[in-house]
Amino acid sequence: MAYNITKLLSLVSLLLCLSFCTIGVIHARPPFACDPHNPITRGLKFCRVTVPIHVRVQDLIGRLTLLEKIRLLVNNAIAVPRLGIQGYEWWSEALHGVSNVGPGTKFGGPFPGATSFPQVITTAASFNESLWQEIGRVVSDEARAMYNGGMAGLTYWSPNVNIFRDPRWGRGQETPGEDPVLAAKYAARYVKGLQGDGAGNRLKVAACCKHYTAYDLDNWNGVDRFHFNARVSKQDLVDTYDVPFKACVVEGNVASVMCSYNQVNGKPTCADPDLLKGTIRGQWRLNGYIVSDCDSVGVLYDEQHYTRTPEEAAADAIKAGLDLDCGPFLAIHTETAVRRGLVSDLEINWALANTMTVQMRLGMFDGEPSAHQYGNLGPRDVCTPAHQQLALEAARQGIVLLENRGRSLPLSTRRHRTVAVIGPNSDVTVTMIGNYAGVACGYTTPLQGIGRYTRTIHQAGCTDVHCNGNQLFGAAEAAARQADATVLVMGLDQSIEAEFVDRAGLLLPGHQQELVSRVARASRGPTILVLMSGGPIDVTFAKNDPRISAIIWVGYPGQAGGTAIADVIFGTTNPGGKLPMTWYPQNYVTHLPMTDMAMRADPARGYPGRTYRFYRGPVVFPFGLGLSYTTFAHNLAHGPTSVFVPLTSLKPTTNSTMLAKL
Repeated sequence: MAYNITKLLSLVSLLLCLSFCTIGVIHARPPFACDPHNPITRGLKFCRVTVPIHVRVQDLIGRLTLLEKIRLLVNNAIAVPRLGIQGYEWWSEALHGVSNVGPGTKFGGPFPGATSFPQVITTAASFNESLWQEIGRVVSDEARAMYNGGMAGLTYWSPNVNIFRDPRWGRGQETPGEDPVLAAKYAARYVKGLQGDGAGNRLKVAACCKHYTAYDLDNWNGVDRFHFNARVSKQDLVDTYDVPFKACVVEGNVASVMCSYNQVNGKPTCADPDLLKGTIRGQWRLNGYIVSDCDSVGVLYDEQHYTRTPEEAAADAIKAGLDLDCGPFLAIHTETAVRRGLVSDLEINWALANTMTVQMRLGMFDGEPSAHQYGNLGPRDVCTPAHQQLALEAARQGIVLLENRGRSLPLSTRRHRTVAVIGPNSDVTVTMIGNYAGVACGYTTPLQGIGRYTRTIHQAGCTDVHCNGNQLFGAAEAAARQADATVLVMGLDQSIEAEFVDRAGLLLPGHQQELVSRVARASRGPTILVLMSGGPIDVTFAKNDPRISAIIWVGYPGQAGGTAIADVIFGTTNPGGKLPMTWYPQNYVTHLPMTDMAMRADPARGYPGRTYRFYRGPVVFPFGLGLSYTTFAHNLAHGPTSVFVPLTSLKPTTNSTMLAKL
């Protein structure tokens, strides 16, 4: 009996512990605004959920001092204890999964990671609108769960919908590609997935379309984004650069737009009233706030020297329509700008009204988060099997089969019992998730994925993607001689293409091309070239090498990339992805400056034009290319040589018939 009682008490203790631990996890968050138990806020109008949001916002702004207002104009917004308002970090990222790039999101404790989907350029290759929206829905589920656990915010500065104009751009991987229509469709669908159904003008999370506008150069040939003046024609602005942003606002009803670092036609975008007030808020009717890229307001003064004083820079940005500064600049200089009459208290109120309205729509002033919609989401809703399966399916749908000589693919587990897996990207993890990623739930590398189908022999061939030597090539060739088939996983990583890292050219780095060619010569079976990259690569040599049986582009395929790659190689998945960008030969960029923003070709000055819409020269692989394992056949049906058609006039007459010969 004593044993049973002891056992029972232990069980009760365990259950209590689990119960309290679970409660602690869900509610382990900082104090929240409008706590019904807080006597300070109990009677305040802005805390009453039954009052219209615009009334609540005006009530809140009316209670703030000028200094308090100014300190709420930046991403690291201060607390206002006398009104029960907590500090808030606006900057979080969710480009293709909840990310820890911004300071608003942290991983740890009950949230060790989040589902890491393929990089955007990869999912764009699926051309699947419903997939994009479903990814957004899952990402926002996990974001809300982390918010409820005190590990994340609700304002996510994603997606990046700039046009992938130049193949060297390091951030092209973050975008949906070069086509404005594709980018627009992606933008609207992903935003809808993130923000929820919008019932009652409410938001699940607040998305942000960036970087407005004509931003697609980071650091090329001595020109960087902080000092670049993008000279853009009105036609190109309207029918190319602005198209995805318009879709974000008009179709997606996005809650925020971010202005960019660069100038457009001599004006910093974050201080251009024609762009911010005129286009975004005036023409498109943005229902939300406009935020600067981080330190952009400081950049227009410190780097671009657009104004004489920092106070003028702060005033110009606010008067142009900027509502929130990612950075400290407005917090430091706006008070003096007000005192000098450069900007008014009313204009600051307008900016705050836009940001606070979004916070109200998110429910951030509705009291205890767990008592409201999405309040039940917690750690159990992050990295779920269903979410991870979607990440795998997204990777499968984004993989593009570029070449398949003699139907070499798919490989057979019966005929290809040993596969040599070679290359600097053959056993990588974080490379697969690209940039602006978080901590993944887990990884399956290409080597691991292929190993689930057959026996593998592994040799990296190069120590990294730079492939600065050929000392390891001999071992790679030996592996290829022993195997029934060879898979080379080559390409790029974030040291080659990334934010502030534009590429110098389009060829494979270092000695990678030599490794591919030597291994292909040594291989006794089919040689499959798998390319992992965000941007296009000139692999003309591989196209022209009959010993290279197939070429596959996988982008950056996310946490489940290795499984997806293996599934395509062995035919479990029929590839269906299509290239969202043109693959140019190296000579296309040899004499083409990234700084030339014109989209249309100009033969008079030898300008070739940009993207498949305007460039008519030779390509390695065209936009939209994507093969599959399906064999299609068609034939024309043989019809009659003539048909008889009864004719009936509008007036009563004898019926007649017309003979038509075909």
